[in-house]
Amino acid sequence: MKLIKNQEFGGERPLFEVHGARLENITIVDGESGIKHCSDIEADACKFYGKYPWWHVDRCLITNCYFAPGSRSAIWYTNDLVMRDCTIDGPKFFREMKNVTLERVLITDADETFWKVDGLKIKDVELRGGTYPFMFSRNIEVDGLVSDAKYVFQYCKDVVVRNAKITTKDSFWECENITIYDSELNGEYLAWHSKNVRLVNCKLSGEQLLCYAKDLVLENCTFDAACDRVFEYSTVEADIRGHIDNIKNPTSGHIVADSIGSVTLDENIRQPADCVITVRK
Repeated sequence: MKLIKNQEFGGERPLFEVHGARLENITIVDGESGIKHCSDIEADACKFYGKYPWWHVDRCLITNCYFAPGSRSAIWYTNDLVMRDCTIDGPKFFREMKNVTLERVLITDADETFWKVDGLKIKDVELRGGTYPFMFSRNIEVDGLVSDAKYVFQYCKDVVVRNAKITTKDSFWECENITIYDSELNGEYLAWHSKNVRLVNCKLSGEQLLCYAKDLVLENCTFDAACDRVFEYSTVEADIRGHIDNIKNPTSGHIVADSIGSVTLDENIRQPADCVITVRK
């Protein structure tokens, strides 16, 4: 493997069509497309400042690197990527990709990050700010995520999340085949219009959660005291620990909780309107 070390590159496409190389302490300054149409690349302790620095690069490892705010849309059309111990300050990262693994990565502007990624593994990642991360992605595994980005996980399929703390709104909208374990989900309109969503040992807060959902399952979950109008127009099997303040017009299924503040069943309920709601004895 060729070693490129302790150098600075600028302008357009300075490392075009480089293959089988290790980059150490490299700086890509202002310019465009610093590393493009490459393969089998390792980068360690490098800094990226210019736009679009890492496009069409297959089979790559990025460690201990920094991506500045100006490195927007940095990593697109790149498959088989592993990134560890990096800081990203630029928006719109990771798009149109396959087989992406991130470990111990901080993303300080998560705007439109992880779009159309197929095969995403995340461990101990933090997302700050921005909108619509993970949109249209599929085959996602998360273990350790802290995020305050808005509108996370929309139009996603086949997702498993563990040990996450997500503060947002409109999360997991129009998703399919989602399982979330041991996580804290804070925000309004969770999982509306989604199919096959399963929540296990989760803490939930926000208004109008889990509405319009099909084949929704909750196991050993808790609700914040301010949650109301939960399960409207959903088919649901729910085991709720503790108190839930208000349940509104579930379509069918079974709901059991330790205590229930109120249940709203009115003329707008949808058929078959046969959900069994009970208080645990």
